[in-house]
Amino acid sequence: MLRDFSTGVGLLAKGFGLVFRSPKLLLIGAIPALLTTVLLTGGLVALGVWINDIAAWATPFADNWNDALRSATRFAAGVSIIGAFLAIGLLLFSAITLIIGGPFYEHIAETIEDEELGGVPEAQRVSWARAAGVGIRDAVLLVGLAVLCAIPLFLAGFIPVVGQTVVPVVAVCVNATLLGIELTGIPFTRRGLKLSVRRRVLRQRRAVTLGFAVPTYLLCLVPLAALVVFPAAMAGGTVLAHRLLNNQIK
Repeated sequence: MLRDFSTGVGLLAKGFGLVFRSPKLLLIGAIPALLTTVLLTGGLVALGVWINDIAAWATPFADNWNDALRSATRFAAGVSIIGAFLAIGLLLFSAITLIIGGPFYEHIAETIEDEELGGVPEAQRVSWARAAGVGIRDAVLLVGLAVLCAIPLFLAGFIPVVGQTVVPVVAVCVNATLLGIELTGIPFTRRGLKLSVRRRVLRQRRAVTLGFAVPTYLLCLVPLAALVVFPAAMAGGTVLAHRLLNNQIK
């Protein structure tokens, strides 16, 4: 398992190498990410401004508690709400970025598969409209899964010790897995494969997928880092998908 996880990390590193060797790919991938960053940063700022009111609204049961306990409860609620926003927001970031920059990222995937990985003989030509439609549908499903996972994790965040140690780790793994599914979408779509197939293939090599997706997820949490990380992750995700579909990962 550790070996597979390391393999996944190596695929992300390979993605960085591919885009840094071709600044054109890095620039192409950064433009849609920049637009989405501006949009979601505004949402995060607004959440920060209103977080106290939102935390109070989410914990009406604490209204009559003593000041110390009420403040601690609402602080925990605020942290959980911001954590949930970041988790779901990152998936939205990747989904919106892929929809906005569909032609850009398809170019990156095609360039890498055709020039670095030997090509895809059965590749289908996918129009931007069709790719956007598939991207929106997949985004709705994946964000829906993220919300369903965020609810129990939000509640578990109130458990002493566990809520501050185990829950964040589980949340990172869950959300990184969903992010990995999004970042490998284009190679599967080029082959006419559906989301259910993508999920099954990635689940079969879960440790490799986590090795690729966890550091990607954590790096994207760094302000503005996604402008560089996302193009590299798209390149690495293309390599991951290509190798899994061709049984090239042992």
